[in-house]
Amino acid sequence: MKQSRFFPWIGFIFGAIYFLVPLIATFEFSLRMQRGTYSFKAYQVVLADPGFQASFSYSALIALLTIIVGIALVVPTAYLVQLKLPKLRPVVEFMTLLPLVVPAIVIVFGYLRMYNSSSWLPLTGSARSTDLLLVFAYVTLSLPYMYRSVDTALRTVDIRTLTEAAQSLGSSWPRILIQVILPNIRVGVLSGAFLTFAIVIGEFTIASLLNRPAFGPYMQLIGANRAYEPAALAVIAFAITWACMGLIQLVASFSPGQKR
Repeated sequence: MKQSRFFPWIGFIFGAIYFLVPLIATFEFSLRMQRGTYSFKAYQVVLADPGFQASFSYSALIALLTIIVGIALVVPTAYLVQLKLPKLRPVVEFMTLLPLVVPAIVIVFGYLRMYNSSSWLPLTGSARSTDLLLVFAYVTLSLPYMYRSVDTALRTVDIRTLTEAAQSLGSSWPRILIQVILPNIRVGVLSGAFLTFAIVIGEFTIASLLNRPAFGPYMQLIGANRAYEPAALAVIAFAITWACMGLIQLVASFSPGQKR
């Protein structure tokens, strides 16, 4: 029994060292901006930078819009597939996996080719339409995570019984989806939302090629011109990602029927 526990612990320790040592070194380096002493000067400079505030606010807004559009697209689709069209599940799952296969740079070049200023739908002709195109691109990138989170939550709920009960009380389809189904799968929806937020905040390729003032291009710009501020930004980005993962666990701990 002791030997069976020894090797998993060895793997865990090596994994923790592989992950934590570079992060600790980055954090320690970010504290060296003032010579001869440790300080949070780099973090103060970064957080006070108008570029940081503008880029992070922009990416947070785009992430919120991406989450709203993603939920509006994925939840009805996953619900319909599970309730009415189970034979289409392999097709839908394959389609939602495509963003993991097709590189982001290929996706954005396809968008630029299809929606440039000389096309039939010039979405790159203005800042607002380009923002809309960026939201659609991020919805595509987040599809594998959002769909699987929602689909897993739907499989844990007897949606057929809930739907029939709501219909017997005279509820319409939109009301069933919003007031009956959505509250019962909120854990999966929020998990997908937090994952989407983390993806959008750290994404660089699409935002850069569409020339949008997002957080990812700002991090790259700071990394090319500064020494200590990029390390501080890296730690901040890790903190944001970990916060999203922690929120997922927190929401999951309050799922219906789970002991607390």
